[in-house]
Formats: sequence, C-alpha cells, structure tokens
Amino acid sequence: MTSTSTADYQRTDGPTLRLTFSEPEGALRGGLVVLHEADGVTDGVKLLLASLATEGWLTVTPHLDNDHLTQQDLLDATDLTLAWLVERGVQGDLLGVMGFDLGGTAALVVASHRRLGAAVSVGGQQAAELPALVEIAGKLTSPWLGMYGDAGDEAGGADVERLRDAAASAKVATNVVHYPGANHRFDADPGAAAEAWQRTLNWFDAHLR
Repeated sequence: MTSTSTADYQRTDGPTLRLTFSEPEGALRGGLVVLHEADGVTDGVKLLLASLATEGWLTVTPHLDNDHLTQQDLLDATDLTLAWLVERGVQGDLLGVMGFDLGGTAALVVASHRRLGAAVSVGGQQAAELPALVEIAGKLTSPWLGMYGDAGDEAGGADVERLRDAAASAKVATNVVHYPGANHRFDADPGAAAEAWQRTLNWFDAHLR
C-alpha cells in the first residue's frame, strides 16, 4: 500500500489549497480528484487514495470546508486540484473525479460543469448549498457512474430511479446502479461495497485510456 502526503498548493498570486495525495509506485495511468465526505479528510479517505494509487492512479483530495461549501467554491477548488495533476504530468483526457457520500454529490456537480474523462459517485448526501442531484444529472458533461443504496426505504429507491431517468437524458455515457437495502455509505453491506469498488475501477479503466 502506498503512503499519503499533505501539502499546500498555490498557483501564481492565487489562493492556497491544502491537498492530500497518494502517488503510484509504478507507471502513471492518470489522475483522480477524490472529493471527501462530510467529515473531511479522514483515515478512510486516505485509505481510498492509497488504494486507487495501487491501481496506478495519482490521487489527490482537496481539503474543503463542507460547512460552507458553495458550488463555485467546489468548482474553484477542483480546478486548482486538476491543475496540480496536470503539472505532475497527467494528460487532460486521463483526468477523472470521484466522491463518496457528500463527495458523491460534489462529484456529480463537477461532472455536470467540467469535461473530464470520467466521474464516479458512490452515494450522495444532499448539501444545502449544492443543487439537487436530479436537477443536474441531465446536464452531465463527463461520463458518469453513480451508485446508490436506499437503506431499504421505498422512497429512497424511487429517488434512485428518478436520478437514473434524469442521467439518461445527458449527452455522455451514464450508468446509475441501485443497491436495494444498502445505506448511503455502503458500510453495512460488504458485498455491495466490494461490487461498487470493482465497478469504480472498471469505469475508470474503460474511460481513462
């Protein structure tokens, strides 16, 4: 397992952004921006970075203030993080974004406002300052995979189906996967979590090459 590091990044006369990242030990396949969950850059986020790095991806997460995260703040931080990846030799068509929980919502927002090689959302917690998922799914500009549980709730399952219908109207490849009975964090269903992980790897393998 690769290690993770944290550093402050600033472009000329621009804002400073704290980044935590993990670098692959072998050949570089591309770069992934990982948008963290509501609790910030936790040990779980660092493990995700390292796990993706072992698959050959240079992975980096910007430290975001989720208590006051507006859409513009999110896009600005993502743009700066993407610039960091490009400076480290990642080509534009090999850039992707993914997020888990609140970060899953953030990844969908980014994927509907930026043209990237691929995007993945695992779960989605709504944030007051970010748009509703079904409002933006049809505007996707990056190939997007979304995976959602419903905690066994019928209304939650209907929400996932509405999201699938909205994403299907986008002009890029989309896939919405529904895991009935799994919660939005997938932490109570190891089988669903393992399948979601493999689907994530397959999506990036298919679109970032």
